[in-house]
Amino acid sequence: MTNNDILRRLRYTFELNDAQMIAVFASADSLVTRAQMSNWLKKDDDPEYIAIYDKDFAAFLQGFINLKRGKKEGEQPKIEKKLNNNIIFRKLKIALALKDEDIVEILDLVNFRISKHELSAFFRNPNQNQYRPCKDQILRNFVHGLQVKYHVPKNA
Repeated sequence: MTNNDILRRLRYTFELNDAQMIAVFASADSLVTRAQMSNWLKKDDDPEYIAIYDKDFAAFLQGFINLKRGKKEGEQPKIEKKLNNNIIFRKLKIALALKDEDIVEILDLVNFRISKHELSAFFRNPNQNQYRPCKDQILRNFVHGLQVKYHVPKNA
């Protein structure tokens, strides 16, 4: 899963319009233009498509945390320069204030079974021997589960 895929899905799931998306970036002290964001949200085969760099996507995720949980007092957390699935998963967990049981339920919504023990391995320190890298399939199912749980169709 690319950063652009996740950005598109989160925008759709939480029904964020352009102004809200720009505000999410701004809350993490990252200024983006509407044109920049529009190119990030385009499909991969569009000639104007531009891949979002990890640093910019990390700023979005930090802004998403600020949007959902409120901005932290004092110094803001440092924006990562390099992201992996584990970091993205952790930031989404923080933003939505999810516990392990909640994540297991969300994954269950898309018929993906995982135990709390397997799940906790993704959130461990990478230097621990119980740490496991989060594979694309797990992150993809989690983001799809978020969509099933949080997206409310307009005519519902």
